[in-house]
Amino acid sequence: MNENQANVLVVTLVTIINLLLAFFISGIVIWSLGEDPWFALETMLYGAFGYDEGLGYTLYYTTNFIFTGLAFAVGFHCGLFNIGAEGQAYIGGLGVGLICLWLEDWSLWIVFPLAVLTSIVAGGIWGAIPGYFKAKRGSHEVVTTIMFNFIASVIMVNLLSHVLRPPKEMSPESREFAEGVWIPQMHEIFNWFGLEITQTPLNGTFIFSILCLFLVWRLIWFTSWGYEMRTVGINESAAVYAGISVSRNIIIAMAVCGGLAGFVGINEIMGSSHRIMLNFQAGIGFTGIAVSLIGRNHPFGIMLAALLFGILYQGGAELSFEVQAIDRHLVVLIQGLVILFAGALENLFRPQVEQYVKQIVRR
Repeated sequence: MNENQANVLVVTLVTIINLLLAFFISGIVIWSLGEDPWFALETMLYGAFGYDEGLGYTLYYTTNFIFTGLAFAVGFHCGLFNIGAEGQAYIGGLGVGLICLWLEDWSLWIVFPLAVLTSIVAGGIWGAIPGYFKAKRGSHEVVTTIMFNFIASVIMVNLLSHVLRPPKEMSPESREFAEGVWIPQMHEIFNWFGLEITQTPLNGTFIFSILCLFLVWRLIWFTSWGYEMRTVGINESAAVYAGISVSRNIIIAMAVCGGLAGFVGINEIMGSSHRIMLNFQAGIGFTGIAVSLIGRNHPFGIMLAALLFGILYQGGAELSFEVQAIDRHLVVLIQGLVILFAGALENLFRPQVEQYVKQIVRR
């Protein structure tokens, strides 16, 4: 076993131990409420995977978490802590919705690429502005991205209340797009091949999210810009000495983060709601931070972590429905424990695991 394999084994074992500890403590809490922890676990897993509708919702949530997880990871590799995926997804989704309203009579094969490009531009600009403040003015990206989340919210409330809301309608949302620009849902795609599954919000954007995972992996580890970005993230002084522009990489990294977060609008607006709505991102941007950290900021790890949170969201909803003593607040507690041990306390057992792996290597 070489050093890289040993490091991968350490990271894997540490993550598994932390997750098991989080679920163990969650089980104690459930047991203290007079419920069977094993039944709760079975109910959660069944709700997430046990039938095709539950699996559809799990993968639907997973799609959003992949986008926001990648939106954090790219910035993290450049030494940035992007907390603005919530606002970037909001503005990116606004761009997607405007394209669908404007070009709703066009073919989906033309509208979809334009919507993707618009979400990249809109979300990218919303990410690049805090990146510029960081690179040129020294403003901390945590502060600026949080403030831009609020600004995005104000913009959306104003537009949906006074500009995009149809006349005589009370709900702060746009009108529904023409069906021709809807992304096909998975039950429709399966029907093309003669297969029948239950209708869920899961749509073709899931396939697009897998493609994004691959492209980000190639970008970060197999391109010169990815090398420059990682160099800036590890040691800015070394990057400057090597002739790498720190400010340029920071701005570009934040723009890429915003573009990736903007893809949430593709899944939510083109693939599910088919209209621009308030708070369609619903905390997905903040969850993406945990997804990226638990996945160790690697696309493969992000995919697994996004699936984990998809299970927690859908399985947790099933659990709160089936078990009277467990409500949505307890489900949030379980999610918080996962974030606590697999994210904030990720190195709690790392020394012991590293020692164990070293013993294996010596043998």
